[in-house]
Amino acid sequence: MARLTALVAVALLAPGAHAQAAFDLPQLTTLLAKVKSSEAVFTETRMVSILAQTLESSGRLSFTAPDTFVRETLKPRQEKMAVVGNNVTLSSGSRSRTVPLDSVPEAAIIVEALRGTLTGNRQVLERHFGATVSGSSQRWVLELVPTEPRLRELVSFVQLSGQQALVREVTIAMADGDRSVMKIAPVLAASRSASTPATN
Repeated sequence: MARLTALVAVALLAPGAHAQAAFDLPQLTTLLAKVKSSEAVFTETRMVSILAQTLESSGRLSFTAPDTFVRETLKPRQEKMAVVGNNVTLSSGSRSRTVPLDSVPEAAIIVEALRGTLTGNRQVLERHFGATVSGSSQRWVLELVPTEPRLRELVSFVQLSGQQALVREVTIAMADGDRSVMKIAPVLAASRSASTPATN
């Protein structure tokens, strides 16, 4: 009996005996990488330091692995940003132009944060950011801080939170004090099918 008690005591006191491994970036990106494409709707609130009131917008998001990301703003006016590889196409009304993504550093780092997270691309995230993951697979938070000093002078951090393989909120903090919070709701396949007219 004494020997059994001693063994139990040792097991209880052993470091990490009953502690579960912390949820980390490799686990999160493995989870996210299982989703190869997705569509969602978003609402975004932007706080701009030089304006007294916040700006609100809404629209649709979509991504397809490995490198396609589309943001289509429907309100207050229609605009579209489509990123494929290193090319970004900006559309507003009938006007459209395509430029290399890396020619706009502040946009590039934000796109890489979003696209890298949505596609579960751990290599991209570790290449561009210092990444901190907290929580669990059921409710996680990923904070990304640009590793390059010149980019930190533009973007302080991008914070994404979600549940399982779904990103539900994105906060972008710019170095000049501007901030945006985007809430995301997935569009389910069943909902898309129901809204698509039947064809004969």
